Amino acid sequence: MADGSRALQPIDAATLAYTGVATLALARVLAVEPPVQWGLLLVAHGLLVALVLLAPRARASGPVGRFVGDWYPMLLLGGLYGELGTLTLANGISYDAGIQRLETLVFGSQVSYRWIRETPDPTLSWLLHLSYLSYYPVLYLPVLALWLRGRRDAVRHTIFALMVTFYTCYVVSLFFPVAGPRYAFPLPDNAATAVWPARAAQWLLNRGDSWGVAFPSSHVAAAVVATGMVLRYARRLGLVALPLTTGLVLAVVYGQFHYAVDALAGLALAAVTLAVAATARDRAPAPSVVAVVVPGGRGGGGDRGGLTRP
Repeated sequence: MADGSRALQPIDAATLAYTGVATLALARVLAVEPPVQWGLLLVAHGLLVALVLLAPRARASGPVGRFVGDWYPMLLLGGLYGELGTLTLANGISYDAGIQRLETLVFGSQVSYRWIRETPDPTLSWLLHLSYLSYYPVLYLPVLALWLRGRRDAVRHTIFALMVTFYTCYVVSLFFPVAGPRYAFPLPDNAATAVWPARAAQWLLNRGDSWGVAFPSSHVAAAVVATGMVLRYARRLGLVALPLTTGLVLAVVYGQFHYAVDALAGLALAAVTLAVAATARDRAPAPSVVAVVVPGGRGGGGDRGGLTRP
């Protein structure tokens, strides 16, 4: 799509679709017990729709507009995540019992409860919790580096894959909320939780966590998708993010933030997203080649056609 196009892009359509589903979820909550902020949430949905409809115009308006038009879903992630917790908490239902039964069926026990208690290793905890804290740098910095290199198509493709991943996780949470082991079990207290990365992770979660969004793990799914997409477009950047993402996948279970099946579901979603993204890219039409007549060309008594790309 050319930069000057005023048409909606796939990311815009995906954002509109998610806004519609979130509005239905809000309407369902309103019919039972309206949250205090329900009016503000409705206004926020309307503003989001307006932003999406303005995004094509912004992309055609200049460098700042192009950045906002391409990045707005990523810039709004915090608000979308916060709204999700408001809606799931107002709904007041959780399916943790079923997920815990699945955890026992798949792994034989409650891994998220046992692991940090049976292996309270400060070094392991330091490394894994530091990987957990790298979530936002892994999510944003490599994509920003692609943007600064002028790889706009790569950035759009990556942001679309990431946001489809987030929207999928969020829709599941809206209608199948799972609080997660952080709420279902007492928090651990041992040498592993005393290291500063573990304390920092708990501090952040105490101030910014959303209840009911454990399954599937959007942390795992999004970090894996971000790393997989960047590996495709900038291998060195992807290789820097890869060990942090690997540690994060383990950390969400070790730190008792997610059930192991939450992480497993996040990995499965990421694998599907990356496979679909690769297929879509492979099937995308190659840039067309057009013939341009060069006036005054010599030879053969006529003009020669030069080839250029639009």
